[in-house]
Amino acid sequence: MNTRPLDLKNIRPEILSTTINDNMSNDERFQNLVLRPIIKLQNDLFIEVFKNYIAKHKMVFYGYPLEKRLVFIENAVNKDVKFRNALKGMVIGLFTIEEYKRYIQNSSALNKRMMHLVKERLISNMQLFEQPEVLKAV
Repeated sequence: MNTRPLDLKNIRPEILSTTINDNMSNDERFQNLVLRPIIKLQNDLFIEVFKNYIAKHKMVFYGYPLEKRLVFIENAVNKDVKFRNALKGMVIGLFTIEEYKRYIQNSSALNKRMMHLVKERLISNMQLFEQPEVLKAV
């Protein structure tokens, strides 16, 4: 018996503030029922992946003022195709087969929603992207 779909759904955090109603579009419903829980589950991984992204870009992020850091995050998520695809893979890899089949019916719009949620999550965790103390002393 394949328990993967049930296992995947069981590890996702419940988001109590999520509203589901009959007036929602299919994309909004998918976002609230599938994308938001997966992205919340992957939060710690996204943070570490972004820290690595900062390091691979010669730590310039740490020298930027807040507004430029926001632009850096937005550009990383929206314009760096390789990084964007890695982020998408971290989310899509936790879809059930049924969810994946729904996703591919409108992947372009759902990718936009997905990347918006990931970008907002990174921005909301901005304080975790402060320069490590070890590097400040150098």
